Amino acid sequence: MEPFPMLTQDRTVLNSDGNSHVVKSRDEQYDAGMRDLDHYSRRLPMWRYTLRQHLIPIVRWETPHLAYLQEMCRTPLLDSYFALTANLGAHTFFMTALPILFWCGSTTLGRAMVHMLASGVFISGVLKDMVCIPRPLSPPLVRITMSKSAALEYGFPSTHSTNAVSVATYALYYLHTTDFGLSSSVRFAAIGVGYAYAASIAIGRLYCGMHGFFDVLAGGALGALMALLQIVYGEMIDKWVLADSFLNPLIITAVLLLAVRLHPEPADNCPCFDDSVAFAGVLIGIEFGLWHYSKTAFSYDSPVPGTVPFDLRTLGWLRTTARIVVGIVVVFMWRATMKPLLLRCLPPIFRIIDHLGFILPRRYFMPADQYELIPPLRKDDNVIPSASDLPGFITSLRHPRRRAISIGPQSEADAHEVIASREQRRRASMSQPTLSPLRRRAYTESEALSAAVIRKLSVGHTSEGDQRKFTIDAIAAVHGTKGSGIAKTHILADAPPTPPASDASAASDSSKEEERLDREMFSQLEKPRVRYDVEVVTKLVIYAGIAWLAVEGNPIFFELVGLGMR
Repeated sequence: MEPFPMLTQDRTVLNSDGNSHVVKSRDEQYDAGMRDLDHYSRRLPMWRYTLRQHLIPIVRWETPHLAYLQEMCRTPLLDSYFALTANLGAHTFFMTALPILFWCGSTTLGRAMVHMLASGVFISGVLKDMVCIPRPLSPPLVRITMSKSAALEYGFPSTHSTNAVSVATYALYYLHTTDFGLSSSVRFAAIGVGYAYAASIAIGRLYCGMHGFFDVLAGGALGALMALLQIVYGEMIDKWVLADSFLNPLIITAVLLLAVRLHPEPADNCPCFDDSVAFAGVLIGIEFGLWHYSKTAFSYDSPVPGTVPFDLRTLGWLRTTARIVVGIVVVFMWRATMKPLLLRCLPPIFRIIDHLGFILPRRYFMPADQYELIPPLRKDDNVIPSASDLPGFITSLRHPRRRAISIGPQSEADAHEVIASREQRRRASMSQPTLSPLRRRAYTESEALSAAVIRKLSVGHTSEGDQRKFTIDAIAAVHGTKGSGIAKTHILADAPPTPPASDASAASDSSKEEERLDREMFSQLEKPRVRYDVEVVTKLVIYAGIAWLAVEGNPIFFELVGLGMR
């Protein structure tokens, strides 16, 4: 029997405002009892499944060590610090900061940063969906994050580390090769900031329980590779793109669209693909915008073609600040206007194209012939939030601990790993016939404690203080090491009884109870919202437009409204 039955029926979808609407749906209905250990072997091609099987033991090996280090180092101050600084490696920060580089005349640096970050995000998203490696398990780890969507993604590699290392590496290279007229002490301080930035983001990923050592090392290596490629080939690529022929930007666009189409399908409902699409759109908009802007009379050819005219002494701080504020407002207005427009106009077009047989739908995206209307989508964008989300984002920055702490499985990949790890330990125990009765008893007690820990913590039945007490025993339960015993008597009260090995009826009852707990665990997961096929094109258009506004649209607008150099 297939683990994911396909049901074709109308269903009710809850809008963000609390109202509901009915859509015709052919969506996969998840049943924890049917999610066996063959989930990934059935959902992945053999070569991807084999690669995953070689990598997953690394995550399981490093989890107890990460949990131990986290427990030894955690303080409220560090929780707030790493929760806040994680935003400096996130997409939202870069998508807001990068346009400012262009508007302030740093076209070379801005173009390099876009190329590295967009390529890094896209490639890390491809790797995440390719091998489907979960994040280190919680429990025993406590996850500290201000982004709920981040925990829904796979763990390998760390995109935060990729971004941070690529930015720091190129910034240090740029600092060494460019004469800014800085004193030696200021230059030394700037170098220290670059190293501290990359180290803080990487260590923060480990401290926050969001990634393991392997994730961070792989992400850092990918970031260093992106920076190296930009250093060696960036100038050559820029000259090729900015040549007179319009064909060159078209070639890049075709390659990027093909890459989006070939992006691997994940085994679980992971939003990594959304970020990849967004940054592919950014690259398309950057290349087209720079090519065309460099041909206009508004741009400078020095130091590179397509440079936005800027001089702080001429403009002054007031007009410089005004152009940045106005530019950001224009970006948000573009997003707020185009998104609902495209979501309204594209479904009928997609239904016509689908009828002609040209649509190749992705898994977990509802095709246009299965719905009538798309409801207003809220909190659905990991890259640039809507303007209405900004007050909440600012509040979370002021009070990072309000929603930073979480314990328990948060994604489908987490829940699969809980079940797979449990079965792996069980098989390892049963494969040792010489295991002493005392060791076997300790193992079954650990299994019961593990299930109860996941149940108790994942549904939020405990305060943060109690959660801290349970962490060491969770490490012992999930990974078979020696625990402190602090929480055992409290947790085991909720655990299902473990039957004697000879009692088949009791074993069956225990299996049913275990399956019930698994179902409860899956029911507590944050369900990804319904995603629609038109959102892929919507993201491409919106983020290509944002990039075009950064490099051409807003710079011309600044000149026309008196915020430029004319």
